[in-house]
Amino acid sequence: MQIIHTNLHVTDLDTTIAFYTEQLGLSESWGFDSPDGTTRHRYVADEAGVEIQLTKVDGEEELTVGTAWDHLALRVDDVDAAFAAIENHGVVKEPGDQPEADVRTAFILDPDGHKIELVGPLE
Repeated sequence: MQIIHTNLHVTDLDTTIAFYTEQLGLSESWGFDSPDGTTRHRYVADEAGVEIQLTKVDGEEELTVGTAWDHLALRVDDVDAAFAAIENHGVVKEPGDQPEADVRTAFILDPDGHKIELVGPLE
């Protein structure tokens, strides 16, 4: 078994694709539209091919982030450098050490308020 993708609903597909590709360094991999054209799906992937499916449904202009979804974790080489370089859409938690997990982390928001954890090695 392997994880192939996680799906996030978004309100602005172009802005969100730009965030994940330009700010987080993922690559746009492929996409498709529903037969009636009301739903667009685009995928961004990391170097290993694990994808995030970004879905825009026509008429869906506001999203409610529920309690069942918490965050997407992304491995980075240097949490502080990534945190400083990414033009995020909100800071949830500044960089800090998590010695119990032997990592350094920070939490930011994407354009639709999805929480993203940046995870890197302790210095």
